[in-house]
Amino acid sequence: MKCIYRLIVFLMTFITSCQTMPVINLPILPADEKNLTCPFPFLNRKYQLIYGIEIRAAGSIQGAIIGITVADPATRFVECAIMTIEGMVLFDAEAGPGTLKLNRALPPFDSADFAKNMIEDIKLIFFAPEGNIQIKGTLPNGSTVCRYLEESGDWIDVIMDKSGEIEIRRYLSSSPLKRQVKFNNKVGNIYQSIELNGIGMVNYTLIMTLIDAQMVKSELTKKK
Repeated sequence: MKCIYRLIVFLMTFITSCQTMPVINLPILPADEKNLTCPFPFLNRKYQLIYGIEIRAAGSIQGAIIGITVADPATRFVECAIMTIEGMVLFDAEAGPGTLKLNRALPPFDSADFAKNMIEDIKLIFFAPEGNIQIKGTLPNGSTVCRYLEESGDWIDVIMDKSGEIEIRRYLSSSPLKRQVKFNNKVGNIYQSIELNGIGMVNYTLIMTLIDAQMVKSELTKKK
Protein backbone atom coordinates (compact mmCIF):
# COMPACT_ATOMS: atom_id res chain seq x y z
CA MET A 1 0.00 0.00 0.00
CA LYS A 2 2.98 2.32 0.37
CA CYS A 3 3.10 3.02 -3.37
CA ILE A 4 -0.62 3.77 -3.37
CA TYR A 5 -0.21 6.46 -0.71
CA ARG A 6 2.61 7.98 -2.75
CA LEU A 7 0.42 7.94 -5.83
CA ILE A 8 -2.27 9.89 -3.98
CA VAL A 9 0.24 12.56 -3.05
CA PHE A 10 1.49 12.77 -6.63
CA LEU A 11 -1.94 13.05 -8.23
CA MET A 12 -3.07 15.75 -5.82
CA THR A 13 0.03 17.92 -6.16
CA PHE A 14 -0.18 20.79 -8.60
CA ILE A 15 2.64 23.29 -8.14
CA THR A 16 3.85 25.87 -10.67
CA SER A 17 6.15 24.38 -13.29
CA CYS A 18 8.91 26.18 -15.14
CA GLN A 19 7.67 24.72 -18.43
CA THR A 20 5.34 27.16 -20.17
CA MET A 21 3.36 27.16 -23.40
CA PRO A 22 5.53 27.36 -26.52
CA VAL A 23 4.93 29.88 -29.27
CA ILE A 24 2.93 28.52 -32.21
CA ASN A 25 3.95 29.61 -35.69
CA LEU A 26 0.97 30.39 -37.92
CA PRO A 27 0.86 29.14 -41.53
CA ILE A 28 1.86 31.82 -44.00
CA LEU A 29 -1.50 31.68 -45.77
CA PRO A 30 -4.81 31.82 -43.81
CA ALA A 31 -6.17 29.06 -46.06
CA ASP A 32 -3.36 26.77 -44.92
CA GLU A 33 -4.37 27.26 -41.27
CA LYS A 34 -8.02 26.54 -42.13
CA ASN A 35 -7.09 23.34 -43.93
CA LEU A 36 -4.67 22.11 -41.25
CA THR A 37 -5.96 18.83 -39.76
CA CYS A 38 -5.71 18.59 -35.98
CA PRO A 39 -4.15 15.42 -34.54
CA PHE A 40 -6.81 13.08 -33.08
CA PRO A 41 -5.56 10.33 -30.73
CA PHE A 42 -8.91 10.11 -28.94
CA LEU A 43 -11.58 7.41 -28.80
CA ASN A 44 -14.29 7.61 -31.45
CA ARG A 45 -16.51 4.94 -29.87
CA LYS A 46 -17.35 3.59 -26.44
CA TYR A 47 -14.73 1.16 -25.12
CA GLN A 48 -13.87 -0.82 -22.03
CA LEU A 49 -10.11 -0.64 -21.56
CA ILE A 50 -7.87 -2.48 -19.11
CA TYR A 51 -4.35 -1.20 -18.60
CA GLY A 52 -1.49 -2.33 -16.41
CA ILE A 53 -0.13 0.85 -14.85
CA GLU A 54 3.43 1.25 -13.67
CA ILE A 55 4.06 4.15 -11.29
CA ARG A 56 7.43 5.88 -11.57
CA ALA A 57 8.91 8.74 -9.58
CA ALA A 58 12.36 9.96 -8.62
CA GLY A 59 13.85 7.80 -11.37
CA SER A 60 12.53 4.50 -10.06
CA ILE A 61 9.46 2.26 -10.15
CA GLN A 62 7.23 2.91 -7.12
CA GLY A 63 4.56 0.26 -7.74
CA ALA A 64 1.99 -1.16 -10.13
CA ILE A 65 -1.81 -1.24 -10.31
CA ILE A 66 -4.53 -2.25 -12.76
CA GLY A 67 -6.81 0.41 -14.24
CA ILE A 68 -10.19 -0.46 -15.74
CA THR A 69 -12.02 2.26 -17.67
CA VAL A 70 -15.27 2.41 -19.63
CA ALA A 71 -15.25 5.61 -21.67
CA ASP A 72 -17.98 6.90 -23.99
CA PRO A 73 -16.89 9.91 -26.09
CA ALA A 74 -20.45 10.56 -27.28
CA THR A 75 -21.79 11.22 -23.77
CA ARG A 76 -18.42 11.95 -22.07
CA PHE A 77 -19.43 9.37 -19.47
CA VAL A 78 -16.63 7.55 -17.63
CA GLU A 79 -16.60 4.57 -15.30
CA CYS A 80 -13.26 3.70 -13.76
CA ALA A 81 -11.75 1.38 -11.19
CA ILE A 82 -8.32 0.83 -9.66
CA MET A 83 -7.28 -2.65 -8.53
CA THR A 84 -4.18 -4.14 -6.98
CA ILE A 85 -2.32 -6.74 -9.01
CA GLU A 86 -3.95 -9.32 -6.70
CA GLY A 87 -7.44 -8.14 -7.70
CA MET A 88 -8.51 -6.03 -4.70
CA VAL A 89 -10.68 -3.06 -5.78
CA LEU A 90 -9.32 0.13 -4.21
CA PHE A 91 -11.39 2.67 -6.08
CA ASP A 92 -14.55 2.67 -8.22
CA ALA A 93 -16.24 5.78 -9.59
CA GLU A 94 -18.37 7.06 -12.46
CA ALA A 95 -18.76 10.53 -13.90
CA GLY A 96 -20.66 12.37 -16.59
CA PRO A 97 -20.82 16.06 -17.48
CA GLY A 98 -21.19 17.83 -14.14
CA THR A 99 -21.62 14.60 -12.14
CA LEU A 100 -19.32 12.43 -10.04
CA LYS A 101 -20.29 9.38 -8.00
CA LEU A 102 -17.98 7.29 -5.81
CA ASN A 103 -19.09 3.66 -5.64
CA ARG A 104 -16.08 2.48 -3.64
CA ALA A 105 -13.09 4.37 -2.31
CA LEU A 106 -10.80 2.94 0.34
CA PRO A 107 -8.77 5.49 2.31
CA PRO A 108 -6.95 7.48 1.12
CA PHE A 109 -8.83 7.05 -2.19
CA ASP A 110 -11.95 8.55 -0.62
CA SER A 111 -10.63 12.06 -1.25
CA ALA A 112 -12.93 14.06 -3.53
CA ASP A 113 -9.87 15.76 -5.03
CA PHE A 114 -8.36 12.41 -5.99
CA ALA A 115 -11.54 11.29 -7.77
CA LYS A 116 -11.89 14.63 -9.58
CA ASN A 117 -8.26 14.65 -10.74
CA MET A 118 -8.40 11.06 -11.89
CA ILE A 119 -11.53 11.64 -13.97
CA GLU A 120 -9.94 14.74 -15.51
CA ASP A 121 -6.87 12.71 -16.50
CA ILE A 122 -8.99 9.96 -18.08
CA LYS A 123 -10.93 12.53 -20.10
CA LEU A 124 -7.70 14.24 -21.14
CA ILE A 125 -6.35 10.94 -22.49
CA PHE A 126 -9.44 9.50 -24.16
CA PHE A 127 -11.78 12.41 -25.04
CA ALA A 128 -11.25 15.27 -27.47
CA PRO A 129 -11.03 18.68 -25.74
CA GLU A 130 -14.36 20.39 -25.07
CA GLY A 131 -12.91 23.85 -25.57
CA ASN A 132 -12.65 25.83 -28.77
CA ILE A 133 -9.57 25.79 -30.98
CA GLN A 134 -7.74 29.09 -30.54
CA ILE A 135 -4.86 28.55 -32.93
CA LYS A 136 -3.51 25.98 -35.40
CA GLY A 137 0.02 25.93 -36.68
CA THR A 138 3.46 24.47 -36.03
CA LEU A 139 5.97 24.43 -33.18
CA PRO A 140 9.59 25.54 -33.73
CA ASN A 141 10.57 21.87 -34.29
CA GLY A 142 8.04 21.55 -37.12
CA SER A 143 5.39 19.58 -35.21
CA THR A 144 1.75 20.26 -36.05
CA VAL A 145 -0.25 21.64 -33.12
CA CYS A 146 -3.81 22.69 -32.31
CA ARG A 147 -4.35 24.74 -29.14
CA TYR A 148 -7.69 24.60 -27.31
CA LEU A 149 -9.00 26.86 -24.54
CA GLU A 150 -11.08 24.97 -21.96
CA GLU A 151 -13.94 26.51 -19.96
CA SER A 152 -11.78 26.13 -16.82
CA GLY A 153 -9.17 28.43 -18.35
CA ASP A 154 -6.70 25.61 -18.95
CA TRP A 155 -5.03 25.29 -22.35
CA ILE A 156 -4.66 21.98 -24.22
CA ASP A 157 -2.16 21.45 -27.02
CA VAL A 158 -2.59 18.37 -29.23
CA ILE A 159 0.66 17.81 -31.10
CA MET A 160 1.91 15.51 -33.85
CA ASP A 161 5.59 15.47 -34.75
CA LYS A 162 7.06 14.76 -38.18
CA SER A 163 7.27 11.02 -37.46
CA GLY A 164 3.54 10.86 -36.66
CA GLU A 165 3.92 10.50 -32.88
CA ILE A 166 1.16 12.30 -30.94
CA GLU A 167 1.17 13.92 -27.53
CA ILE A 168 -1.13 16.11 -25.44
CA ARG A 169 0.02 18.90 -23.15
CA ARG A 170 -2.29 20.54 -20.64
CA TYR A 171 -1.33 23.94 -19.23
CA LEU A 172 -2.82 25.88 -16.36
CA SER A 173 -4.51 29.18 -17.24
CA SER A 174 -1.35 30.95 -16.08
CA SER A 175 0.55 28.79 -18.66
CA PRO A 176 2.69 26.36 -16.56
CA LEU A 177 2.63 22.78 -17.84
CA LYS A 178 0.34 20.52 -15.76
CA ARG A 179 0.08 17.25 -17.72
CA GLN A 180 1.78 15.60 -20.66
CA VAL A 181 0.43 12.50 -22.42
CA LYS A 182 2.37 10.48 -25.01
CA PHE A 183 0.76 7.83 -27.22
CA ASN A 184 2.59 4.86 -28.72
CA ASN A 185 1.92 1.79 -30.85
CA LYS A 186 -1.62 2.22 -32.18
CA VAL A 187 -3.40 -0.97 -33.20
CA GLY A 188 -6.78 -0.32 -34.83
CA ASN A 189 -8.38 2.49 -32.80
CA ILE A 190 -6.50 1.83 -29.55
CA TYR A 191 -3.02 2.76 -28.36
CA GLN A 192 -1.14 -0.11 -26.75
CA SER A 193 1.03 2.17 -24.63
CA ILE A 194 0.27 5.55 -23.05
CA GLU A 195 2.58 7.61 -20.86
CA LEU A 196 1.09 10.22 -18.52
CA ASN A 197 3.47 12.69 -16.91
CA GLY A 198 2.32 14.80 -13.98
CA ILE A 199 4.29 17.97 -13.39
CA GLY A 200 4.33 19.51 -9.93
CA MET A 201 6.40 19.74 -6.77
CA VAL A 202 7.03 16.02 -7.25
CA ASN A 203 7.02 14.85 -10.85
CA TYR A 204 5.65 11.39 -11.61
CA THR A 205 5.00 9.15 -14.60
CA LEU A 206 2.33 6.53 -15.20
CA ILE A 207 3.21 3.97 -17.88
CA MET A 208 -0.03 2.40 -19.14
CA THR A 209 0.27 -0.89 -21.05
CA LEU A 210 -2.88 -2.26 -22.67
CA ILE A 211 -4.12 -5.61 -21.39
CA ASP A 212 -7.51 -5.72 -23.10
CA ALA A 213 -9.81 -3.47 -25.17
CA GLN A 214 -13.45 -4.25 -25.92
CA MET A 215 -15.84 -2.07 -27.89
CA VAL A 216 -19.10 -1.54 -25.97
CA LYS A 217 -22.47 -1.42 -27.71
CA SER A 218 -23.40 2.19 -28.45
CA GLU A 219 -26.42 2.36 -26.19
CA LEU A 220 -26.93 5.52 -24.15
CA THR A 221 -25.17 5.22 -20.81
CA LYS A 222 -27.57 5.82 -17.96
CA LYS A 223 -26.52 8.54 -15.60
CA LYS A 224 -26.90 7.63 -11.97
